[in-house]
Amino acid sequence: MTVDEPPTPAIETFVLHPVARVESSLRERADAPRQGDEGAPDAWVVFDESVRAALADVKAGDELILITWFDRADRGVQSVHPRSDPTRPPTGVFSTRSPDRPNPLGLHRVTVLAVDDLRVHVNNLEALDGTPIIDVKPVIGDISDR
Repeated sequence: MTVDEPPTPAIETFVLHPVARVESSLRERADAPRQGDEGAPDAWVVFDESVRAALADVKAGDELILITWFDRADRGVQSVHPRSDPTRPPTGVFSTRSPDRPNPLGLHRVTVLAVDDLRVHVNNLEALDGTPIIDVKPVIGDISDR
């Protein structure tokens, strides 16, 4: 290293604990649509008892962003043919929505259909059965709605 080069940053490790898991009819990656609006089924999100209070104000009609951990992803992948189309040039995964990536986080916009205790029924969720959910955020609208 020369004096002009910044030091290489240390790789940090973070520990995340799922707050919920997906219950879905989708069992294999080949069964899942690429995006929720491409024919994904309704599914259940089953929350852990430890986050019951955090779930208190979620209700039918709410739009949520589910942040998932693609536990079956290949974390070594850094480039893909978009949408697995070999006629398209390889593209860095940070410019795609591929589940295969160094940190395989998924973002899923869903609408709550029903809430039954720790179980939340949502629409158009393309995550596989058993997928861990790391966090949930509301979709926010206009500034006047915040």
